[in-house]
Amino acid sequence: MNDDYMISFQNETKQTIEASYKKMTAVERSVADFFIGNKDDMDFSSKNISRVLYVSEATLSRFSQKCGYKGYREFIFSYERDLKFEQKSEGTEKDVGLFARRVQNSYQKLLQENFRILDEEQVRRVAGMLNISKRVLIFGIGNSGYAAEEFQLRFMRIGMDVNAVTDSHMMKIGAALAGEETLVIAITLSGETAEVLESIRIAKSRGASIICITAVSGSSVAKESQEVIQVAALKNLDTGTKISPQFSILAIMDVLYSYYFANDSYFKTQKYKATLSAIRAKGEHTEDKDE
Repeated sequence: MNDDYMISFQNETKQTIEASYKKMTAVERSVADFFIGNKDDMDFSSKNISRVLYVSEATLSRFSQKCGYKGYREFIFSYERDLKFEQKSEGTEKDVGLFARRVQNSYQKLLQENFRILDEEQVRRVAGMLNISKRVLIFGIGNSGYAAEEFQLRFMRIGMDVNAVTDSHMMKIGAALAGEETLVIAITLSGETAEVLESIRIAKSRGASIICITAVSGSSVAKESQEVIQVAALKNLDTGTKISPQFSILAIMDVLYSYYFANDSYFKTQKYKATLSAIRAKGEHTEDKDE
């Protein structure tokens, strides 16, 4: 973990524990609750902690691995380091400039990595798939759902029949009604969002084409997709505790939108102007009613 990525004084290791909490067993969650709530220095050896929590040292090892560490030793090294940082920050005035520089640094690193891994040929292929599809569905849950809605807003205004689906039940319904002329874009940083995975499998069985936008190219959702658009991500970016989780996705969306718009730009410009006029006309109508 890198302190450059921290924009809050919350223990970053605790954020990692919180992000892994759902996949833990009941016993492992009791260990997680202890480490999340703890603010004091103590003997963090596996022998002592197992005695304090009435769990085995093997449980501590499995807990650490669930959090993404090789073992308890690596976990506790990170935990103690961040605990000292957390203790030091308590009761002190926060430096806004320091936060601003850390946020800026995180965005710059993320953006550089995003464009380093950008596949230009893939952008052309995806734009082609968008062009030939009669209907486009964007699946996303939580923060990825916000990105899906932004995708809908931008592409709808240039004539695309596109719908963002952020409710798990509606996602399954949309997938069941998909066909060979439907393109589904699944947005999930982890690539393991259960609702999205289940829905794209349904859509795929109906003949729909699948594209996924993810940070994990070998994820379950990626394996079900024809095109995998990989985006950069910091550790635990999907928890939203550092910077906006949508940032990487929106950056790639801008590239795709710009390229897509540039092709047959006259038609798309006319569509954009038509939607803009409709919005303005609605605003004028509302003002007339108010008067």
